[in-house]
Amino acid sequence: MFTIGEFSRASGLTVKTLRFYHEQGLLVPAFVDLQTGYRHYEPAQLETARIITALRKLEIPLAQIQQLLKRQDQDEELLQRVEQHKTLLAKKVNAYRQAIKFLDQFIANERQAKSISQSTPEIQEKAIEPMQIAGIRMKARYDQCGKAFGRIARSMGRHICGKPFILHYDDEYKDEDADFEVCMPVRATSAKSEISVRELPGGRCASLQHKGPYDQLGRSYARILNYMKEKNYAFVTPTREVYWKGPGMIFRGNPANFLTEIQILIDERLEIQT
Repeated sequence: MFTIGEFSRASGLTVKTLRFYHEQGLLVPAFVDLQTGYRHYEPAQLETARIITALRKLEIPLAQIQQLLKRQDQDEELLQRVEQHKTLLAKKVNAYRQAIKFLDQFIANERQAKSISQSTPEIQEKAIEPMQIAGIRMKARYDQCGKAFGRIARSMGRHICGKPFILHYDDEYKDEDADFEVCMPVRATSAKSEISVRELPGGRCASLQHKGPYDQLGRSYARILNYMKEKNYAFVTPTREVYWKGPGMIFRGNPANFLTEIQILIDERLEIQT
């Protein structure tokens, strides 16, 4: 028989671990001296120690290992359990890879946003002239606006005379049923099917040029809304996003170079109550 120290050396398990496995009923010594409390192990138990070590490296819980050891003679069942755990670990590895990919993108976005914020133009106040527009009002996800822009472009063609923009009618962010209108400035023409043609009023607005991806627009909105509060301005809905530079009809382009102007009309008849 091996003493616990000898068995520790032969198995590669620490004495502390062997004592813990004994307490858990996982690897019980072949003999325990009742007077001294010394533990002794049979050489055949080295195989059990090897199996436990291998299963623990697979992150199989001790309780499950204990159940497997009770049926050591059923090799096929042991292999099936190991295969099942291998599949589980593979799923975890894939999940971790996706998490790392997300974190890499998050870090890159934050660094890019920090760089962009240091060169972002100041907020300006300017007058917007009334304009004739063609628009499609929707209650949908924002990512569905591209198809609506395409419909207006195909329908209005040569009548289009300015940059595309969106009117936002909600006073909060919505991801499923946002109320917005996809618009393009047009020369005088008649409405067509779902496309309305009308004059959009002008007015004085606070304006901010946002350079970068659309998913970072929130930072620029925070800046311009803080500006409105500091000036004690009330604003008029709908707010506007003018897309001076964005993805093309065929090529998406580089989101870092997208240029979006946020325009919030100032209600000069009212002031925010403080």
